[in-house]
Amino acid sequence: MTVTTRENGGREIALDVLMEVLENGAFVHIALSRALFKYQYLEKQERAFITRLVDGTVERLLPIDEAINACSRVRTEKMKPLIRTLLRMSAYQILYMDRVPDSAACNEAVKLAAKRKFSGLKGFVNGVLRSLSRRKAEFAFEDLSLKYSMPRWLISLWEEEYGAEKTELMLKGFLSERGTSVRWNESLVSEEKLMDSLKRQGAQAERSPYGDNMLILRDYDYLEGLEAFQKGWIQVQDVSSSFVGRLADPAPGSHIIDVCSAPGGKSLHLAELLKGTGLVEARDLTWQKTALIEENIERAGCRNVRTEVWDARELKEESVGQADVVIADLPCSGLGIIGKKPDIKYRITWQDLSDLAELQREILSVVWQYVKPGGMLIYSTCTADRLENQDNAAWFAEQFPFEPVDISGKLGPGLEETSMKDGWIQLLPGVHPCDGFFISVFRRQDEKEQKKEH
Repeated sequence: MTVTTRENGGREIALDVLMEVLENGAFVHIALSRALFKYQYLEKQERAFITRLVDGTVERLLPIDEAINACSRVRTEKMKPLIRTLLRMSAYQILYMDRVPDSAACNEAVKLAAKRKFSGLKGFVNGVLRSLSRRKAEFAFEDLSLKYSMPRWLISLWEEEYGAEKTELMLKGFLSERGTSVRWNESLVSEEKLMDSLKRQGAQAERSPYGDNMLILRDYDYLEGLEAFQKGWIQVQDVSSSFVGRLADPAPGSHIIDVCSAPGGKSLHLAELLKGTGLVEARDLTWQKTALIEENIERAGCRNVRTEVWDARELKEESVGQADVVIADLPCSGLGIIGKKPDIKYRITWQDLSDLAELQREILSVVWQYVKPGGMLIYSTCTADRLENQDNAAWFAEQFPFEPVDISGKLGPGLEETSMKDGWIQLLPGVHPCDGFFISVFRRQDEKEQKKEH
């Protein structure tokens, strides 16, 4: 049966997506993307409502459950899964969506309970939500964990590393409206033609604070429907990720190996910087991942990128000493991109951080061998914890014949951190206008330099 938002304002679609995410363990960005693709015929406003309802419910899950439990004789963990999810998304509308009347949120929830064969629980659903509507002024959460819906252990981790002030800026940053960051390919289209195309299709575009060819898009309906996307003029990439290419600054004809490259944003950027010369080897673990890269290569028309399925933990003998630049943007906890993937904060554990840091070291222990003497290795992650970032960068410099590269002044006048003299920068959402991201830059020493050190 086809669900239309004329009947329920997209709530049933949102309910199904949230069931996948909150009850079946699906990743929210994947489940939501699939649903929006399936229902792409819906009006722009309806699709925006579904997106906000799904993302918002996941983002605010901790205070939502706190409020529901205060209004219900049955705690959320004891409820039937569909009723729990229905109450959560309805509570989000009542607590956080000012333009949705509380009565509409309540009434539509009752209808959906009946439609999904829970008529016997209509009274319970109605009672909890009516109580929540009457009492919502009580739920002005001051505790940081509930105010920003962030597990306490993560708040403690960041407060220890960055201090209370920066931590709260990060927490606010995760929940702020971000738009979509894209890089435009100046070799394919002029700025005037790109902006005209975006405007004609109703998309608002503004320049990113960092990066001459970075834009923030808003108010578009469907990214894949934009002419600029279809013709490869733009590639989704956060400005923080684009810094990798800027710091690599490859010379014409360079051989670059990107060891964990999917979906390929950095590989394509490097290929563009090479202006059709040289070679970028874009590797990843599975054919599904390299297929994503190939889609983007085809769309952008890059001819100097080659994909390969390869486990970065395994040494490829023929690549030893061949690369002018190795990009090691490695698997990580993703704590820097919670604003885009809010379910990360509920899934990740301290043990995960430790395990991932060890995996990163395992990969670094292999891939450094691909770098020519005098060549560069750039180690980066989209996370924000010392274990995966600064500690691993320091360990790498101690273990292998590399020295940090001073990157001061290389990211423009608006971005200077004292750590850049030591070859690294930690970007933080809310503190910087981008994702949380860590970049460290190393140069491989030649034999004379190594002997001199010893």
